[in-house]
Amino acid sequence: MANITKKVSWSSRGDDSGLVGEGTPLLNGSEAPKHSRQVSMVANLPSQLLLPLLPEEDAGSCFISHSKVTLAHSLDYDNIENQLFLEEERRMSHMSFRCLEISRWVICGLIGILTGLIACFIDIVVEKLAGLKYQVIKESILKFTEVGGLSVSLILWAVLNSTFVMVGAIIVAFIEPIAAGSGIPQIKCYLNGVKIPRVVRLKTLMVKVFGVICSVVGGLAVGKEGPMIHSGAVVAAGVSQGRSTSLKRDFKIFEYFRRDTEKRDFVSAGAAAGVSAAFGAPVGGVLFSLEEGASFWNQITVWQIKSFFASMISTVTLNFFLSIYHGKPGDLSSPGLINFGRFESDVRNFDTKQCLVYFFFLFLFCAGGLLGALFNVLNYWLTIFRIRYVHRPCLQVMEAMLVAAVTATVSFTMIYFSNDCQPLGPEHNEEYPLQLFCADGEYNAMATAFFNTPERSVRSLFHNQPGSYNPLTLGLFTLTYFFLACWTYGLAVSAGVFIPSLLIGAAWGRLCGILLASFTPSNPNWADPGKYALIGAAAQLGGIVRMTLSLTVIMVEATGNVVYGLPIMLVLMTAKIVGDYFEEGIYDIHIKLQSVPFLHWEAPVMSSPVICFNRIEKVGTIVDTLSNTSTNHNGFPVVAQVSDSDEPAKLCGLILRSQLIVLLKHKVFVELAQSRLSQRKLQLKDFRDAYPRFPPIQSIHVSQDERECMMDLTEFMNPTPYTVPQDTSLPRVFKLFRALGLRHLVVVDDENRVIGLVTRKDLARYHLGKHGLEELQLAQT
Repeated sequence: MANITKKVSWSSRGDDSGLVGEGTPLLNGSEAPKHSRQVSMVANLPSQLLLPLLPEEDAGSCFISHSKVTLAHSLDYDNIENQLFLEEERRMSHMSFRCLEISRWVICGLIGILTGLIACFIDIVVEKLAGLKYQVIKESILKFTEVGGLSVSLILWAVLNSTFVMVGAIIVAFIEPIAAGSGIPQIKCYLNGVKIPRVVRLKTLMVKVFGVICSVVGGLAVGKEGPMIHSGAVVAAGVSQGRSTSLKRDFKIFEYFRRDTEKRDFVSAGAAAGVSAAFGAPVGGVLFSLEEGASFWNQITVWQIKSFFASMISTVTLNFFLSIYHGKPGDLSSPGLINFGRFESDVRNFDTKQCLVYFFFLFLFCAGGLLGALFNVLNYWLTIFRIRYVHRPCLQVMEAMLVAAVTATVSFTMIYFSNDCQPLGPEHNEEYPLQLFCADGEYNAMATAFFNTPERSVRSLFHNQPGSYNPLTLGLFTLTYFFLACWTYGLAVSAGVFIPSLLIGAAWGRLCGILLASFTPSNPNWADPGKYALIGAAAQLGGIVRMTLSLTVIMVEATGNVVYGLPIMLVLMTAKIVGDYFEEGIYDIHIKLQSVPFLHWEAPVMSSPVICFNRIEKVGTIVDTLSNTSTNHNGFPVVAQVSDSDEPAKLCGLILRSQLIVLLKHKVFVELAQSRLSQRKLQLKDFRDAYPRFPPIQSIHVSQDERECMMDLTEFMNPTPYTVPQDTSLPRVFKLFRALGLRHLVVVDDENRVIGLVTRKDLARYHLGKHGLEELQLAQT
């Protein structure tokens, strides 16, 4: 799949730094930068895995969020064990370490509570506003059905939908575009080690919450469950830092956790809490945070226990407050935003013949992979169209309003021309039944699917009695809602794709159950349409998002019956295998379109030249290197002091751009330290206070005299960076890089001399060639 985005160059890696062009002047009017050392050579790797590399910048990549182009940069998951870090660790007592561990549990508990409260707020507001909207429209339809003029009801429906969606689209397009969509691709990238700017801001959370309320109430083919994952991650990122950069408030707590290493672990717990709040699936939430991009599998025995704790707190909090809201305190029967309802299995009917029917019918669920691939392909081309032509905020708002009006019109038309009338008996618990042209005591079955929130429609397809829908109703609904959902996903609104996928799959799954029952009239229990709706929902969702393990557990936990675990798992695996043959998952597609350096588990390639600093380096050289817009490197190997020559120097450590900026800001120069004996020694707190928005290099003032000073990097560099010998095979390099969540991996020769530097973008950008044998040039990006 071609990448349609264009690469941009930035002057720094900060979140809020401005865009600087190629011709940006350097500090103090200095000339083009002169690097202290450059190492560029061809490494002789094993002949079975020599791959081409390209010089690219690891500081970031182009990320398109509708109307804005922003910069994504990698996270430094590896601890910088420099002298400051080691001294702080030595000063800490055993009780201090215990307090830190207790703080981690406290933070996870707060993450769960706040995520559950946000989910409760969204659910209550959506229920109230949607109920009011549907009640007004229902009264209008009842009034004009008898006297004529149903077009007024249609206009009312379209206007109400468009109004809510307009509000949601305006706050997204004009205030915070990163809040568009479900946010799962961005969180998946974060867990993979890439931070998208503004993705975990407080403003993003506010826009996400109110935006998803407007989207769901506005009748779009969306769900509120996906955005809960993003919301949980934002809560985790904020709580774990003990301050709000958006509100400019520092509560002076949890300062130890102000680094990428800790923050990403908490974001993982927040994502798990979001899944738990959405589906009432704590275990599924933990598995989701692992499956969707987390690269620290070695932490499963430690951090995933904390993630599970946050997930449990989240679902209990939501359950508790919803029970109070519904007037049944202590009735913990609503564990998530969507409640599938409990699926009871009839063991007496689950005999050998029924097993054969189930396994035979699994072949038909290849349709889940096929329909998922079709959905993703159509959405891919729609996204390209939006990037090219619907890139202005005003156009994005107009498109969202158009989709809302069209959705209301199509829904009304389908209900108007439907003649599927079902008896309204005591066993039917429809929320907003429409009689329309049906006889007294009957309701329009098409309205049950369209004239409702998507969550309630899914539940009705799962649990309504056999005979509640005729095949034509389900077929038309599946076809119509499929294209509406495909058109909707990618709008400039906060919305998820989970529930639309479940609704589409539940519709055609129930249809297949009805058709199967018609072929076996002697034993209709073989084809319970509700159970086939569940399997179809899993197949469709798996075909679109391509998740297997976590989605299986989520579905089992949401249904409350482990009996369906095996068929759900087989269906998800089948849908993924079939769908992957044609197209990637929907989240992977959007990540690729946004040009994010995401690392999958398959080994691709690397890149040149390496820019190194001496142990004691000239300030002017550091400033010029950091200011060079064509080489926005993030990490720099520190080498032993050598004369200017073409020979590689021995590795002493690794120092980051952010560290150098802090050192320049505080003017940690050798000459100043010698002349001012009372100068305060720089501490780790100075680096944590600057995290995560380090100032751009252009904001650091360095005079001409100061440019001649020297800077000693020994105390601040990481003296033990991860390294590999030059003859290491690429698969081994990639597995080390991916499993540890690295950002830089230094390549050295037999004498520990720097040969090259492998970075995230090197590995993410290029794939194996047809022959798999190419010349490899190691480089720093």
